[in-house]
Amino acid sequence: MPLRIIKILLSLFLALLALFYATQNVVNLEPALGAVGYVLGRVDQAVYPASFFPALTHPLLVGGVLALIIGLEYLAGVVLLKGTLDLWRARHGDASTFAGSKQWTLVGAGLGMIVWFGLFHVFGGALFQQWQTPAGDGSLQGAFWYGAMMALVALYIAQMPDG
Repeated sequence: MPLRIIKILLSLFLALLALFYATQNVVNLEPALGAVGYVLGRVDQAVYPASFFPALTHPLLVGGVLALIIGLEYLAGVVLLKGTLDLWRARHGDASTFAGSKQWTLVGAGLGMIVWFGLFHVFGGALFQQWQTPAGDGSLQGAFWYGAMMALVALYIAQMPDG
């Protein structure tokens, strides 16, 4: 039972991580738009100044990308909350019941990995080369930690015996 409680709490913390970052982006909408525009526009990139993919500077595209990021962060958080509730409800069940209740937590963590690995590292880091600037690299490093926490907790919840 103690390991089940730990898994429930970890699922809750993942939900809060996603919801807190999404909400911080909404509360700081103008700076968030500026940061996304900075990356998509390839501003101040001197190390690899050329790219096979064009810079994106149109305000609707920048706003759309930010909306996608925030929307997926909120979606991950809500799905993780549903997963946390499912784990909580199954905490007294047999091993099979508890194992079956992990699905939405794992889906939510997967959505978090899509945001912070897929969007930030694959598109921001590799395609838009955001690692070239201190501001871009800082958000890339943060995204690594958030995505890694999603992955590690998901692996722990999925693989470790439930006690």
